[in-house]
Amino acid sequence: MKVNQAEIVISAVSEKQYPTEQYPEFALAGRSNVGKSSLINRLINRKNLARTSSKPGKTQTLNFYLINESIYFVDVPGYGYAQVSKKERAKWGGMMEEYFKNRETLRAVILITDLRHEPTDDDIQMYDYLKYFELPVIVIGTKLDKIPKTKQPKHIKRSKKVLEMDPDDIFIPFSAETSEGKDAVWGAIKSFM
Repeated sequence: MKVNQAEIVISAVSEKQYPTEQYPEFALAGRSNVGKSSLINRLINRKNLARTSSKPGKTQTLNFYLINESIYFVDVPGYGYAQVSKKERAKWGGMMEEYFKNRETLRAVILITDLRHEPTDDDIQMYDYLKYFELPVIVIGTKLDKIPKTKQPKHIKRSKKVLEMDPDDIFIPFSAETSEGKDAVWGAIKSFM
């Protein structure tokens, strides 16, 4: 997909702040520091529309990015980051649950994992949570460029096995560095529009 326009529209903390246009939405979920912002920036060919940070836990709101005035990417707070208080994590959890359960324009959730490592307990919990709510899931394994080519199939297989992935769900290995997997991600997004 050729992206001509991309902008952050709002950072929302509750339903009353969500955009009102009925564009299809794709939420991006993943552990803090897994590369959500890098994925967004690579998909839209922009260096820093989505702020990348070396400090995990930066995203604390639902950030709505309008792409080509036709779809939204919704960056949700990262999970699994210890230096956030329990109270703060509970607040994020409530905000995310409200969004996942009630948002009618949500077409699929893009669950981002680090392909170099086994999916974490938090990744598994998030995947199971999304399946429980019967939300379509696209799993993206990032940092593909950091794994030797010969070992990539083994890492992909391991990720699918650890997540106990539904065979109908899509798994895409991806590199923000090389753009490998970018067309596959756009293809998966289009299939849900």
